[in-house]
Amino acid sequence: MTLGFSPEEWRVIALSIRVALFALGIALLPALLLARWLARGHGPWRTLVSGLVLLPLVLPPVVTGYLALLAFGRQSPLGQLWHRLFGTHLSFSTSACVLAAIIVGFPLLVTGARLAFEGVDPRLETVSRSLGRGRLATLMRVTLPLSATGLASGAILFTARALGEFGATIVLAGNMPGETRQIPLAVYTLLNQPGGEPRALRLAAFSAVLSFAALLATAALSATRRRVGSSPARGVSP
Repeated sequence: MTLGFSPEEWRVIALSIRVALFALGIALLPALLLARWLARGHGPWRTLVSGLVLLPLVLPPVVTGYLALLAFGRQSPLGQLWHRLFGTHLSFSTSACVLAAIIVGFPLLVTGARLAFEGVDPRLETVSRSLGRGRLATLMRVTLPLSATGLASGAILFTARALGEFGATIVLAGNMPGETRQIPLAVYTLLNQPGGEPRALRLAAFSAVLSFAALLATAALSATRRRVGSSPARGVSP
């Protein structure tokens, strides 16, 4: 079943999904740790760190990509370190697509996780600690289960944002077929080719369906979270 897509278009779709999932896998743990600190931590640095985390949301994506290129380009210290470690250049590669997706989606993931953690009653964590559990055990057995729907919403929004990333990717990773050309870049390329509009429309429609499905999923999870939040507290499991 090809759904009318050519093999080349399927490669574009597969690359987009692979990049988004890799980006989520890499960003998830740092985002959870940072969100936990922003939700429960104290100190004057929280406002500054929160602002830095949200910065990619307000910067033009092309500017974000240019700054990332300066930081991870072939002549930069980080870019040269990457080359020494892996023998390849980070910029203008599939890895650069993953990095661009992480940079632009990280604020959504952190914000979603932070709101989820803030929605957990701190008293439940205090009760868990009073029963002899450590911080990690409390996090795994109390905080994460109670915030699971919010964390899932953040993860879905991150993935959807990664699938739709264009500006930062084209600057940092370029537009190379089979290596960095994802759905938005393929649509842009096809619109500039004679006779490419029907194929661009198919990919755009596929992207719109994925985005709408992501919004429906987050809405369903939000409704679930509201129902759970309005139900009587069941306490901390032993």
